[in-house]
Amino acid sequence: MEKTKKSGFKRVLHVLMITFLTLIGLLAVSLAGIYVVNQISLSREASKIKNYGEKIKVFDGTMNVIDEGQGKETIVLLPGYGTASPGLDFKPLIAELKKDYRVVAIEPFGYGLSSQTKRERSAKNMVEEIHSVVEQLNIDSFILMGHSIAGIYGLNYAAAYPENVEAFVGIDSSVPNQPWPGFDDSLPNFIQKSGLMRVIFKLNPEGFKIKGMDDETYEQSRMLNLKNLYNETVRKEGQALDETFKEAKKLAFPKGLPLLLFVAKENDATLPNWLELHQEQAASVNKGAVVELSGTHYLHHNQSKTIAADLKKFMNEK
Repeated sequence: MEKTKKSGFKRVLHVLMITFLTLIGLLAVSLAGIYVVNQISLSREASKIKNYGEKIKVFDGTMNVIDEGQGKETIVLLPGYGTASPGLDFKPLIAELKKDYRVVAIEPFGYGLSSQTKRERSAKNMVEEIHSVVEQLNIDSFILMGHSIAGIYGLNYAAAYPENVEAFVGIDSSVPNQPWPGFDDSLPNFIQKSGLMRVIFKLNPEGFKIKGMDDETYEQSRMLNLKNLYNETVRKEGQALDETFKEAKKLAFPKGLPLLLFVAKENDATLPNWLELHQEQAASVNKGAVVELSGTHYLHHNQSKTIAADLKKFMNEK
């Protein structure tokens, strides 16, 4: 009887082991298939990505720049970390801003249609690259506007080249003292490199579509996301962020530099003291203002008209 029980247990264990190994095998085959399909698709899509903006030679590569509008004042627009296609992501905001300003949206190395680079992704280098673009476009004075991590790069830029910046405008911009858990992109990098990101796009296309975005622009944005997300240049920038935030704590915007900071209500509800941190930053200069808007971290997706109108009003105030 005892031998029969042991024999039965061994058979069950054997069946479970075979089932487990079969599932592992199926998963491996599925991932391999997804990877191959993704690589083939990336190759095919490369020729379908349309050019926009203009390429400017910067250090060891080229940076893509969107230059629109004929206003007397210029806005230099910087994206948040890892934005796969800043030119398309900022499209609604550029459309509003260019009614009154010249708008120069810069796609850093590894972003949009810009090349990658071998240069370190320190804040110092990021700022040098932005300044090189500005100089080549013969822009002597401008409003610096940026989303998310551009709040930190803007802080560094204003410290390095204070004579060029008329004002800084943050779109839910990062601040030196914000909660920062450290950088780990192992999971998103796996999702991207394995091809699973393509599956996610397929299953939830609406989740990546900006309100009002036409189908053609969405398709271009989708292809650029799959091409650029977590490429080596962007990964190196992410890995440098720990040091970037650490060094930013030593910096402050010049007292005489006007600051206009737009803050997302949704972020204020999830990040400790998010609104207060921006209010403190605005209070550190002679002319500072904080505007809290409803929406997600990407406020420029649904609040472009308000951002443009409030900026114009702020700049006209004495």
